[in-house]
Amino acid sequence: MCEKSDNPAGINEVCPTAQTNSSDLNSVSTRVYKRRWIIVFLFSSYSLCNAFQWIQYGSINNIFMKFYDVTSFTIDWLSMIFMLTYIPFIFPVTWLLERKGLRVVALLAASINCAGTWIKVTSVQPGLFWVTMLGQFASAFAQVFILGMPSHIASVWFGSDEVSTACAIGVFGNQLGIAIGFLLPPVLVPNVDDMNELSHHIRIMFYITATVATVIFLLVVFVFQDKPEVPPSQSQASLRLTPVGQTSYLESIKRLMSNRAFIILLISYGLNVGCFYSVSTLLNRMIMEHYPGEEVNAGRIGLTLVIAGMVGSLISGIWLDKTKTYKQTTLAVYILSFVGMVVYSFTLNLGFLWVVFLTSGALGFFMTGYLPLGFEFAVELTYPESEGTSSGLLNCSAQIFGIMFTIIQGKIIDNFGTLAGNIFLCVFLFIGSILTAFIKSDLRRLKANHQSQTETNPFYGSTVPYCLFQESSSD
Repeated sequence: MCEKSDNPAGINEVCPTAQTNSSDLNSVSTRVYKRRWIIVFLFSSYSLCNAFQWIQYGSINNIFMKFYDVTSFTIDWLSMIFMLTYIPFIFPVTWLLERKGLRVVALLAASINCAGTWIKVTSVQPGLFWVTMLGQFASAFAQVFILGMPSHIASVWFGSDEVSTACAIGVFGNQLGIAIGFLLPPVLVPNVDDMNELSHHIRIMFYITATVATVIFLLVVFVFQDKPEVPPSQSQASLRLTPVGQTSYLESIKRLMSNRAFIILLISYGLNVGCFYSVSTLLNRMIMEHYPGEEVNAGRIGLTLVIAGMVGSLISGIWLDKTKTYKQTTLAVYILSFVGMVVYSFTLNLGFLWVVFLTSGALGFFMTGYLPLGFEFAVELTYPESEGTSSGLLNCSAQIFGIMFTIIQGKIIDNFGTLAGNIFLCVFLFIGSILTAFIKSDLRRLKANHQSQTETNPFYGSTVPYCLFQESSSD
């Protein structure tokens, strides 16, 4: 029978099983470090900078159309390039994350993102649209190293009672970047007719972005760490006992794709987040159709949508850590996202901007608040598979649906108006709500943490992997 070991730190060690090396297990304890907050906030910073670039063109779509003399659909591709780039590159990036760890991925993300901002600084001439697209591609490539990381950072650095909150903070940075991307471009780049003046304003915006990206890159170089010396939770302690490279990445993908609950979540997550991508990309066009000349308010409406979503994300993360009601919360938020989209669709053309602000806030609170819920629910359903792999697949699904919805909704808006385009998204949110109801809630990570805290089998050779763990906090 396993017994607690006496140690002055008050950290109990795991006990051996017939399936695990005894000396390895007895050397493992759990501990959380205060520096974990620095790591997650630094990640949120470069995620913010990258997300700002995703929407900075779309939030003033009509102005960039005039400056580069291109169509609205061409400007839409400056947003959709983020979605398209993610799909082929997420698999090698996830493999790299598993083999090289968080620091290597963070360095690549921050450096490529920084390079993209400086490329765009050189593109501020009407005939250099291809250069701004090149810079946007670099930023889009950097996003591949960013988008699926919140759940992985949360699991690697945070204790089991705070992983959902940490994941929400990681998502928070991305959402704040989108919010700033809606707010600042209309302020920094006013809709003026003089091309020299317009290029001056665009250049200022690009220089500000490049300076911020450079500072963040330097902070990542000198501050960002791969993982804590001691694992923060029992589930992480278990994963550390598996040698790097022992589990085939392709085998992990196969196991995920044979997990029925995860497949349903994969589709439903893609539908919800794909709708958010489409609404965000086309928001300027929708507002301009009903409220001409309101570029600044269009940006503020986008800001309202995302800020409300940030609040929803944090509340969702804290709620999950307290209740562990993953399916119930995910389903409730999904249904409310559908309701919010319906209300937004039928009130957009009423002629009252305050109504649009209100409905956009409600829509954002639930639709954007769904992001960390999907990440954390996926980790629970797929443990002990890598969080980066499950999150990467979720985001890949979201990018595919995002491209499809943006193109199709854009065409519907051009031909039938904004109401028809928004109803198109409502249909798929309704389908996603139904799919979410059919997800079987098998919370594997939660079970692993509970198992490891209780001596459930006293006999040698038991398949129960751990004895009691107790977490302590340290600087």
